[in-house]
Parts: sequence; C-alpha cells; structure tokens
Amino acid sequence: MAPGLLTRVANRLLGRSYDGAAGGRRWRGFRGMPDLRAAQMAARGPMATRARALVANNALAASGAEAWTSALVGSGIKPQSAHPDPAIRAALNAAFERWTDEADADGLTDFYALQALAARRLVVDGESFGAFMLDGRGALRVRLLDAEQVDASLTSYSAAGARIVAGVEFDAAGRRTAYHIRRERPGMPLASPLQTVRVGADDAFHLLRPEVAGQVRGVSWFAPVLLRLADYDSAADAQLTRQKIGALLTGFVTSTDGEVPFDGEEAGPGMLEGGLEPGTLKVLAPGQDVSFSDPAEIGQEAIEFMKVTAREIAAGLGIPYEQLTGDLSGVNYSSIRAGLVDFRRRVEALQYGVLVFQMCRPTWRRFVTAEVLAGRLSAPGFFTDPAPYLAAKWITPKREWVDPKKDVEAEISAIGAGLMSRREAVAARGTDIEALDAEIASDKARAEGLGLTFTAGLAPTIEVPANVD
Repeated sequence: MAPGLLTRVANRLLGRSYDGAAGGRRWRGFRGMPDLRAAQMAARGPMATRARALVANNALAASGAEAWTSALVGSGIKPQSAHPDPAIRAALNAAFERWTDEADADGLTDFYALQALAARRLVVDGESFGAFMLDGRGALRVRLLDAEQVDASLTSYSAAGARIVAGVEFDAAGRRTAYHIRRERPGMPLASPLQTVRVGADDAFHLLRPEVAGQVRGVSWFAPVLLRLADYDSAADAQLTRQKIGALLTGFVTSTDGEVPFDGEEAGPGMLEGGLEPGTLKVLAPGQDVSFSDPAEIGQEAIEFMKVTAREIAAGLGIPYEQLTGDLSGVNYSSIRAGLVDFRRRVEALQYGVLVFQMCRPTWRRFVTAEVLAGRLSAPGFFTDPAPYLAAKWITPKREWVDPKKDVEAEISAIGAGLMSRREAVAARGTDIEALDAEIASDKARAEGLGLTFTAGLAPTIEVPANVD
C-alpha cells in the first residue's frame, strides 16, 4: 500500500475516534478504572475513614452530611397501611405509631431517629446495616450496626456455588442470604473483633446506594470531593492564619546612627515604653524613626476562588451550594426554587429507591408479622393471605416551599381543573388524606357543638368534581 494511502487511512481512523479514548500528552499520568466493583471494594474503607474525619472536623463536610440527612428523612418517613378494610388499616397504623417509641434495641431514640442515623451513616460511610430481633414479649426491635461490624475481610467460596464476599453471603443464584457480623462494635473495650455470627438476610437490612450492577458494599457519598474538601480545609486554615498574623500590628524603632535604642534593661529617653495608646505623644531621640508593619489582606481573587471550590464541592455532593454553605447572597426566588426542585427530585428517588425499599418496608413486614404472631393484632386471614396486611404506603415529610401561597394557589387550580387529586396533593405534604379528612370533620363537629364560627372555615372550601378523588 502506498505511503500516501496509509496516511489517509490513518487520518480517517483518527478522525472517528473519541477524544476520551485517545492517547497523547493530555492523558499522560491519568489512571482509568477498568473494574468499578473491584475499585469500590479496594477503596471503600479508606474513603469511609477519611469522610468520617472530614465530617467531624470540617464545617463544609459536616454541613453536607446534615443537609443530606435532613433532606432524606427529616422528621421521619411514615407508613400508612394499604389494607382494604378501614378498621384494620386504622388498627395497623395506630399499633405501628405506638411501637415507634420502642423500636430502638438500644433504647436511645425512636424509629424515625433510627432512620435519620441510618441515613447519615449511608451518606458518610456509604452504607448502613441493621438487625431485627425480638424482645421477651415477642415485640420487634431494631439495632443499627456499624459498617465495620460486617467483616469485610471475610471472602470465601463453596463447591455448591455459594460464596461470601466482604462479609455478605450469596447463594448460587446470586441472592443475598446472610451477613457475617462481628459480635462487638469496633472500638468497644474488651471487644473480640474476630468473633463473628451469621445473620440471615431476612433478619437484617443493608442500606447502600447502588452505582453498578452486582455491587456488594457501599461507597461514601463524599468520594468525588474528599480531595477537594481536604485541600479546601488546608486553604481555609492558611487564609485564617494569614489573617491572624496580619492582625498583629507591629511597630519598629530604627536608629540611623547605628546605636542600639534599647538594651533590654531600662528604657532610655524617648523610648516607646509601655507601647502606644490612643492620644499618646512619644518623643524619639535624635536619629530614631518608627515604622509599622503593613500586613497583606486577602484579595478578592482568593475569596472568589474559595467560593468556586465550595460550589464544586456542592456539585460533587449533589447538594445546592446555598444549602451547603448557607450563602444566600446570590439567589432570588426563581433561582433557588429551580435549584430546590431538581434537588428534591433527586432526594425523592433516593427516599423510595433506597430508604423505603431497603429499610422501611422490611421493618413494616417484620413488625406486622411479630404483632400478629404475638396475638396483639387481630388479623383475620393473615396466615392464608398476608399480602393485604404487609402492604403499606410510605409518606415522606412535608416539603416546605419558598413561597407557600403561590404553591397552594397552584395546587387549588390543578385540583379544580382535574389535573391532580386531593389525595395526591395531600400526600405531597407528607399527610394521609384519610387522617386529614377525619381530623377536619372532627374539628368542624367540635366547633359546631361549641357554637364557634371561624372566618377561614375548618372544612375544605374548594369545590372538587365528583369524579375526582
């Protein structure tokens, strides 16, 4: 083949290539990630320890962890039974609400605070574990576990096709069947870190945000910004030290005739004994002069660069910059609303795809089953068809908006036009419509019985078409 033809073929092939797959100087030193699962297993431990240290010591990292925890859980993700019988549905809801105060096996908090703690560990450590157990009365208890309690060093395979990977046991079909958990939490006095116990997958839950098919253990949500946060922390400390040094205003007395103006024993005539005070006149000896330090100030360029870095950290964490830093100086109603809408859409996906699916639903199923077996709940037909009793809707906390009046007016218009139902609007506020209507009716009956009249009215005043729920 002629040299010219070879050149044209080579140019044509190069013209069809992706820049991201090309070689050359710009990619020199850059490392790829051929196997994401292997990279996760190798890096999850070091990244978790660094994330914990930053959250404990860095203001931005702590704010990021709190922002995600508050957005994911808030005051709690609450269940509403989906049983078709209203009486049974009300009994299940009331029983669960009573149980929430006793849910914690350690007795430190309630079920909704357990959700928040699990969510916080999910964000910082990348995963969170919990175990179900029964007390002496046969009532369900939930105990949260440290991620380190699941023995990541335990990996083995059996001839039957089952395997244990990083403390998680799978059967031959790839389904999770058990977790191998250390009996003691790391760091506890007299703990025995080598003693593990096998806990069936039905008796535990594992919270993690899946990022790749076949993922076994979770990765800290701080992974994309760990290095940036560490550098930001160092830069902020350096600027703060610079300001502290700059605040130390210093005066220097110089002598042009070469004599030492002060020998350290006593002040001579004209010396600046006692320093300077407002309104004080000092007389210097002939040939002496006074000069003062001129500390450098932090320039606007450094301030803007710190803001840009903080925005990059916010983007890497998936949190609006304003929520991460509390800086609202550059926002207006439209911009902050647009940012919150996108963030809340992301939060909602994680609430239902991770927290509800991996923690809340298993807890509800175990709670109902335990109560029925203990005889505390009357459940006709449960043992022949438990599905109606185990079905529940999970309602996320009410989302506050920037301008509630405009949002309420928009909801009223949508309901009146048949574009949404009252049930949908009420559920979006974190409330069950049946409980709300019962409360409104009760308040109205009580007010009428007492002869009270309110100008705003206690009952719904919007007219809803008959075919709209």
